[in-house]
Amino acid sequence: MAGPIDEGTRAKLLASPDLILGDRDLMRALIGARESEVGENVIDIRGRAMQALEERLSRLETAHESVIAAAYDNQSGMQTVHRAVVSLLEPDDFTGFLDNLGTTVAPILRVDTLRLAMESAQAPEAPGEGPLAMVEPGTVRRMISAGRRAPRGDDIVLRRASAETAVIHGTAGGAIRSEALLPLDLGGGRYPALLLMGSGDPGRFSPTQGTDLLRFFGQVFRLVLIGWLRE
Repeated sequence: MAGPIDEGTRAKLLASPDLILGDRDLMRALIGARESEVGENVIDIRGRAMQALEERLSRLETAHESVIAAAYDNQSGMQTVHRAVVSLLEPDDFTGFLDNLGTTVAPILRVDTLRLAMESAQAPEAPGEGPLAMVEPGTVRRMISAGRRAPRGDDIVLRRASAETAVIHGTAGGAIRSEALLPLDLGGGRYPALLLMGSGDPGRFSPTQGTDLLRFFGQVFRLVLIGWLRE
């Protein structure tokens, strides 16, 4: 049997009882000791209430941690997209704008491929490598639908990598596991275009994820691209 509490510890506990109240293991032990005293056939309502409150507090703490984590991820995502947008504005010619996609913007966004696909009646048979892929009319819609019902033209698509886009991803296409497709309406009677992002991480892009930040990035990219096409 344990001996009595020494005077120093007793005085400290009396002065700061919250040391016990804030310790779950100690509170659980005290409740268990109380229940053992009253016997197995007697229910200590206070003990049961304390246990229920403890479980509820645990759930609230878990929810609170999830909210904080989501807020942190959102803040981090905003900063990443803002850096990528600033990078879009830095080149002083169209060639530099295109080269910047692979050398700077893609690493900022943490994607393995980032290519601009533009439809053209004079597109070559193969899109080739590089940041710009010229494709025949109708290719953008086929890539977006990937054999399924196509969403609205302005909808961003997040999904597992599709065979329809493998050739646009280029030499890295075989390692791409998830992708984001950002349709671009260039207006002025121009053919549609598509900004394609690819990642080797299968969970990087998923239909369950939000698209607000990608939509903002796509809108800025579209405006910058239209500006270069007008020159």
